[in-house]
Amino acid sequence: MEIKLGFGAVPKPQYIFVNKEANHCWYRLEEEKQVPIEEKALTGIITNIECNKAVETQYGIAYKTDLTILAPSPHVVRSGRESYFSKSLLLALDALSIEELKKPLTITVEPGDKTVVFCNIYNPSTYQAVNVNWENHQNINLESIERAVSSKINSLNSGTSVSSIKSNQQDELFKQLMDYSSNYINRLEWQPAQGRKYLESKYGVPKRTQLTLEQLLEFTLLLAELSVSTHQAKAA
Repeated sequence: MEIKLGFGAVPKPQYIFVNKEANHCWYRLEEEKQVPIEEKALTGIITNIECNKAVETQYGIAYKTDLTILAPSPHVVRSGRESYFSKSLLLALDALSIEELKKPLTITVEPGDKTVVFCNIYNPSTYQAVNVNWENHQNINLESIERAVSSKINSLNSGTSVSSIKSNQQDELFKQLMDYSSNYINRLEWQPAQGRKYLESKYGVPKRTQLTLEQLLEFTLLLAELSVSTHQAKAA
């Protein structure tokens, strides 16, 4: 992970809270004030999950599900353990293989009736949602699925930052991000000079192979957002 000297933001994860209000389904806190997040999707690499986590709130102890995702800095998506969001999140994660969990994924909020918020997970490369059977959600063994998902995700990486990923995992992730970014560049129909100009202005290098892992992740996520926006504009 590239370390920047000088003044900057406090190096801690950004917490995202799931709660349906007005026209948004999640928010972040800034100086104890809720700041709505209008976007409905967060794309990144899942690195950690904590289930049944006891959290002190103004109403007493509450139990939460915390999902950590690099996007490209760490974000923690927090939701109530018994919420529809947490359950649909766990069902989707349980349906993914370990190989699929190593790649960038898109976490989305989907508004339901009244205060209900559902979670869907998409493959940002194919735009396909993870197929989940929601019909029997009331009968799922929550403790069992929490253990299964936690074991699968937490076996991938032991921390929540790029620097904690082992060197062989870094090499593999770098190759995967190169493939993803190449696909997005082709979809966007970027010419080589266009990509080179952006890389030089943003990172001071002419080639993606000269980027750090974190920079390549940031660049790939940008391309993913542009690709989705372009796709939606053409479909409209």
